[in-house]
Amino acid sequence: MDIVTISLISLGILVVLLSFGVPLPYCFGGALMFMCSFGGGTMKGTMAWGFSQLANPVLLCIPLFVFAGAIMSESGIANSLLRFVNVFVGRFRGGLGVVATLSCAIIGAISGSGLTGVAATGPLLIPEMEGKGYPRGYATALVANSSILGLLIPPSVTMILYGWVTDTSILACFLATLGPGLLITALFCIVNLVIARKFPLILDPPKTVKETAKEGVKHTSRALPAMIMPVIILGGIYGGIMTPTEAAAVAVVYGIPVGFLIYKGLTMDAFLNAAKNSATAVGSIMVMIIFSLMLSQIFVMEDVPQALVEGIFAITTNKVLLLIIINFLLFFVGMIVNDSTSIILMGPLLLPLMNAIGISPVQFAAIMGVNTAMGGVTPPYASILYFGMRIGNAEFRDVIKPAMILIGVGYIPVVFLTSFWPNLSLYFPSLFGY
Repeated sequence: MDIVTISLISLGILVVLLSFGVPLPYCFGGALMFMCSFGGGTMKGTMAWGFSQLANPVLLCIPLFVFAGAIMSESGIANSLLRFVNVFVGRFRGGLGVVATLSCAIIGAISGSGLTGVAATGPLLIPEMEGKGYPRGYATALVANSSILGLLIPPSVTMILYGWVTDTSILACFLATLGPGLLITALFCIVNLVIARKFPLILDPPKTVKETAKEGVKHTSRALPAMIMPVIILGGIYGGIMTPTEAAAVAVVYGIPVGFLIYKGLTMDAFLNAAKNSATAVGSIMVMIIFSLMLSQIFVMEDVPQALVEGIFAITTNKVLLLIIINFLLFFVGMIVNDSTSIILMGPLLLPLMNAIGISPVQFAAIMGVNTAMGGVTPPYASILYFGMRIGNAEFRDVIKPAMILIGVGYIPVVFLTSFWPNLSLYFPSLFGY
C-alpha cells in the first residue's frame, strides 16, 4: 500500500474508534499503531520525540489558564459580571439574553475555556432566563453557544496549542480570533433580540436615570476586580511586560485573593476542588496531546501533508473551492473530536496547503479557531452543548433547534467571512506588527 492509502486507513480507524466512544488516547493509539506497523516511523522513536515536545515551556500556559478559569468559576466572579452587564441591557426586551451572551464573552476573555463559561454562568443564567419567560431549551442553547466565545476571545487554550504545533506567534494567534469572536458576539445579540420578541417575557420595572446610575455605580465597583483580570492578562502580554505563560501565572495569583477576600465565594474546599478538577482536566489534555502529536509527527515524517497538497491540487487549484473544501473538512473533524484534538491533528497537516494557496498561518489560526469552536456545539460531538444541557437540565429536542439557528446565523457566516475577508482576522494582529 502507498502512504496515502495507509494514512487514510489510519484516519478511518481513528474516526471509527471515536464514533464508538473509545477514550481519546486509545483512539489515537490505534491509528498510531497502524501507521507504525505499515508506514515508516517507529513507536519508540516517535514517543521519545513526543515527550521532548511536552517539555516546551509554552505548554505551561495551559494548566495555569485552566486553573485560573476554575478559580473564577468557584469564586463568584461570574455572578458579579452578570449583574454588571444586566444593569445596562437587562431591562430591554431580550436584554437578559444579551446579558447571557456578553457575560460568556467576558468570562471567555478571562478563562480561555468554553466549559468554564457554561459552568460559571449556566447555573445562574438559565433558571433566571426561564423565570423571565424564556424557554429553558432556548436559554440553554444560548448560554452553551455563547460560552464557545471563550475559545475565540483571548487568551485561548486552543490558540496556544495552534501556535505551538505550527510554530506561529501565540500573541498573533490570540489577536487573529478576536475579530471573529467579537462579530459572533454581536450576531448572537442581534439574533437573540429578534427571537425574544415572540416570547412572553417578564421585564423588570423601569427605573429613573438616577436609580439606574446608582445601581450602575454599585455593580461597577463590585465587578471592577473581576474586570481587572483580563486587563492584567492581555495588557501584560501585548504590552510586552509578560509572556503568555507569565500572564497565566499572574492570573492565578490575582484570582486567589480576589476569590477569597473580595467575592468570598472561594472557600478552602472550593479552592481544593478547583485544583483537583484542573489537575484532572490538564492530565487528560496532556495525554491526548502526546498521542495526537505523535500521530501528526508520523504523518509529517511520511510526507502526508505534501501528498495531501498534491492530491487536492489534482482536484482543483481554485482558491475559493479549496477554502470551501478545507472549511468543510475542519467542520467535519470538529463534529467528531474536541477542539484541542482538532487543532493538533489538522494544524500541521493542512498548514502546507494553506501556505500554498497564499493563506498566512495567522489567518489560518482564525479559520481553525472558528471551525473548532463551532464543532463544540454541533452534534455528534458537541461536548459544550451536552454539558450545557446537563447544567440547564434541558432535553436535547428542546435545545437542538435554537442551537442550530444560532450556529446557522452566527458561526457559519463568520467561518466564510474569516476565510474570504482576511482583514477580519488580520486587522488586530497588524496593529501589533504581525
